[in-house]
Amino acid sequence: MSTRRRLRAIAARLRRAYGEPPEARHLPPIDELVLTVLSQNTSDVNRDRAYADLRRALPTWEAVAGAPARTLVRAIRRGGLALTKAPRIKAMLRSLAARGIALDDPKALADLGDAELWELLLDLPGVGPKTAACVLLFSLDRPHFPVDTHVHRVAVRLGLVGERADAVSAQALLQASVPQDLVYPLHMNLIRHGRELCAARRPLCSRCVLADLCPRVGVREFR
Repeated sequence: MSTRRRLRAIAARLRRAYGEPPEARHLPPIDELVLTVLSQNTSDVNRDRAYADLRRALPTWEAVAGAPARTLVRAIRRGGLALTKAPRIKAMLRSLAARGIALDDPKALADLGDAELWELLLDLPGVGPKTAACVLLFSLDRPHFPVDTHVHRVAVRLGLVGERADAVSAQALLQASVPQDLVYPLHMNLIRHGRELCAARRPLCSRCVLADLCPRVGVREFR
């Protein structure tokens, strides 16, 4: 079976198991960029709390870019790793402003083509392919496939990418293979599958709807 056919089969089974994922957030691109940074190494609940706290404390992105570091750290502390995320967010916003981009224009970045926006995002300090893909997918409905820790783990176990593929190379491989109409639902349902069944330490293989498609089932390490 080709990789594309496997991906369609996987997507169909996950859809039957979990249903259609909720609609994408469709925040303005800069809002999505900041939210994605806040999501790193934390739960969705803590991410959303930190984002809401930040917007209350500093209601504009210009204010965030110009705020003292300690103010920004305090504003996002509920999201975790505030000492790392605060300078990253400031650096990204300042880099955008230095390019003449109006930080608080909700249409900022939205008119750029995929390739141009991709390159711009990757050129920002602290922005990697996953973050860039999240902005393109969740904000603008463009078919870019982010690979987070859950998607990466499931993709490796299913043999969709090689054992030694890191998240960046896995994202490039999946970006080239996932049919465009499946990018959003497959991404979302792989995350849910990784959280609920295909966990890092104790995957529930006996309950997995993908068991017969998974070369890892039956390997002692993953029982």
